Amino acid sequence: MAAVAIRDLRHHLTYLKPDDVNRVDDAYKFGNDAHRGQFRKSGEPYISHPLAVASILADWQLDAQALVAALLHDVMEDTGVTKDEISQRFGRPVADLVDGVSKLDRIEFKSQQDAQAESFRKMLLAMARDVRVMLIKLADRLHNMRTLDAVSPEQRRRVARETLEIYAPIANRLGLDGLYREMQELAFKCLYPRRYRVIAKAVRSARGNQRQVMGRTLESIRVRLKQAGVEATVTGREKHIYSIYKKMTEKQLSFSQVLDIYGVRVTVGDAPACYLTLGALHALYKPVPGKFKDYIAIPKINGYQSLHTTLIGPHGMPLEIQIRTQAMNRIAETGVASHWLYKSSDAEISASQQRTHKWLQSLLGVQNTPEDAAEFLEHIKVDLFPDEVYVFTPKGEIMSMPRGVTPVDFAYAVHTDIGNRCIAAKVNHELVALRTELNSGDRVEIVTAPTAAPNPAWLSYVKTAKARAQIRHYLKTMHAEESRALGERLLTQQLRAFGTKVTGIASEGWDKLVRESSAKSRNEVLADIGLGKRLAAIVARKLLALSGHTPDEGNQPAAIVVRGSEGMAVQFAKCCSPIPGDPILGFIKKGQGLVVHTHDCPTARRSRSDPEKWVDVTWDPDTDRMFDVTIRVVVLDQRGVLAKVAAAIAGAGCNIANVSVDSDQSMYATNSFTVQVSNRMHLARMMRAIRRVQEVVRISRVKGPAKDD
Repeated sequence: MAAVAIRDLRHHLTYLKPDDVNRVDDAYKFGNDAHRGQFRKSGEPYISHPLAVASILADWQLDAQALVAALLHDVMEDTGVTKDEISQRFGRPVADLVDGVSKLDRIEFKSQQDAQAESFRKMLLAMARDVRVMLIKLADRLHNMRTLDAVSPEQRRRVARETLEIYAPIANRLGLDGLYREMQELAFKCLYPRRYRVIAKAVRSARGNQRQVMGRTLESIRVRLKQAGVEATVTGREKHIYSIYKKMTEKQLSFSQVLDIYGVRVTVGDAPACYLTLGALHALYKPVPGKFKDYIAIPKINGYQSLHTTLIGPHGMPLEIQIRTQAMNRIAETGVASHWLYKSSDAEISASQQRTHKWLQSLLGVQNTPEDAAEFLEHIKVDLFPDEVYVFTPKGEIMSMPRGVTPVDFAYAVHTDIGNRCIAAKVNHELVALRTELNSGDRVEIVTAPTAAPNPAWLSYVKTAKARAQIRHYLKTMHAEESRALGERLLTQQLRAFGTKVTGIASEGWDKLVRESSAKSRNEVLADIGLGKRLAAIVARKLLALSGHTPDEGNQPAAIVVRGSEGMAVQFAKCCSPIPGDPILGFIKKGQGLVVHTHDCPTARRSRSDPEKWVDVTWDPDTDRMFDVTIRVVVLDQRGVLAKVAAAIAGAGCNIANVSVDSDQSMYATNSFTVQVSNRMHLARMMRAIRRVQEVVRISRVKGPAKDD
């Protein structure tokens, strides 16, 4: 059987040079010797499997290195052959390919999410470095799926499920349409054998009636295209059983409703002929409105190009038509394998290849950013199952993105720095909220600022894995740095109270403290102080003791100066909303850092039981940010009074962040405004301006979030 297989493989190698064919022969002999005496569970000699994998790759016309690696892809795993031996005999590139595939073969897709996330990371890393590794792995998986009958039912279901969830979507994203469809069919057959048999039987019984109708329809299409002067190959496409099942379940359709949609593929010479064919077919049969898609002008992210339209054929029969060139058809069938991406420079590869390459590199970027395993898997699967939208940059370039993306996703897709500095977005020349969902055809422009930073709220609505990963990475890095800076200030303050300066602490004392604290570094200790995980007074005493100093307990720590620009390490309590000019105090809250309250805050009064967690704080006289404050304005309920109050607020140089109105059907109405002021003097000026409005009855500041009375 192996002899027949090697003859069949040689028959497919006519595209290779004679020397390359000899290298493939040499690899077969080497692999055959290495696997001698080994058998598959089906009873066949083991070498039959590498031969089958190499034959699949030969159908895609991959290079000799990939074919040699396919023939040897299991020798490192199952025999005593080392990577060095392969490198010496067949070259370093082949050895790297075999090593990459061997690592993927050791991946076990377990139910534990952490293990599966790690498996994903290994796979994405290998694929982004050399896409041939994944092509060999996909061919390996396809042959394993074709021969699953020999394994246990439990293993069969496990392999089928991971094929359907992971390998088939990757094949689709790489543009390997034929492989994608076959994997889906085989996996569906293994997972749901009864459903597969029922639908397959129904398809066979309906095929006889279809054949006659489809034959006449195809002939009428050929005649019309000939009259239009278009040379074309017209073929009918049989629907796949899994696609029938998926459409039935997703759209709640009966079998007859799904089977009534027939597929026709028209292959022509060049792109202009595609559009000429489209016009001829629309003249022959009426098109269904809204069912036309031009993937030639705007290709899919995996490089797929074709015109799609749905027509109403004879007897009201819907016809799904695909129109493409021979080159487009080849890319649709073999995807990235037809691009020869792995041996071309960026200057040489086409736009579709660059899109695929960019996607592979984005996966590499995501896997390098640690995050929660469940979210990592969830967002990678979003990238693997894209329902795409096509949006335009200000320069008119087209970007393909998953459905549901926002301007923030778009900003990170353009460049990480654009995403990190994003402050606003314009869609079709109009300012929109950053959480706005983008639609196909939108022109998106991102407004940036040098001092801007990602907002944690973005994580609640971004869709792409890259955006989520980069936001988390930035926030984690910045939070750590801000917490370290605050921790250093708190420790410095406490050491001064004990009569010592930070510079007076020897490095040996710090080293001992780090070791005894089970911390990784001095910066980690300082960050823990800033986050409230360690108390500055306790750390200071311990540090002094380890350094041979005696603390002077008589001094009071100096107040910490609050500037308002410290970032996430310093927070302003929502219960009292302090602003510059208010008497304030600070509370070290575990995991949040320094929380600033007003002196008369009831929440702060209830929490004063632990004095070591409270620190004296004072305002920096030159704060450079605006602070939210809520005011309640009672007015006569008359037409236009809200506009007058808003104008007075704006005239005082304040921005209105939120407004709510409560009218109880009496002659008065209560308006609650959240406004932004720089300090108490600014607030006082604004309140005086509001009092000048004739209809204003009473005005007061509200400590804490606005509530309806």
